[in-house]
Amino acid sequence: MALAANAVVAIVALLHVYILVLEMFLWDKPAGLRAFGLGQELATATKVLGANQGLYNGFLAAGLFWGLWLGEEGLAVKTFFLLCVAVAGVFGAATASRRILFIQTVPAALGLALLWLA
Repeated sequence: MALAANAVVAIVALLHVYILVLEMFLWDKPAGLRAFGLGQELATATKVLGANQGLYNGFLAAGLFWGLWLGEEGLAVKTFFLLCVAVAGVFGAATASRRILFIQTVPAALGLALLWLA
């Protein structure tokens, strides 16, 4: 069970690295425009805001990788950062797009459940 939990934590971390890349580097490029449903003019005007969001997603990924690196001692760290991801996902779903709930919150909740069952 611990292996499954850590696998989900790693997937959530990698997802947030991907989101970092989309928000920091591809925000106003075709991949970013598709991912976030933005027009070119709005994306260009909000590029710095996207990069800021990407940085925060990078911090979430870093925290999850840190928890994995700590091994068995990383339970509290993984729990904290998965909770942060879940809360961010709920907020994003309420304010931006409902699909964020399924992209961010559901995997984080699954990771939390597996961590605590392990």
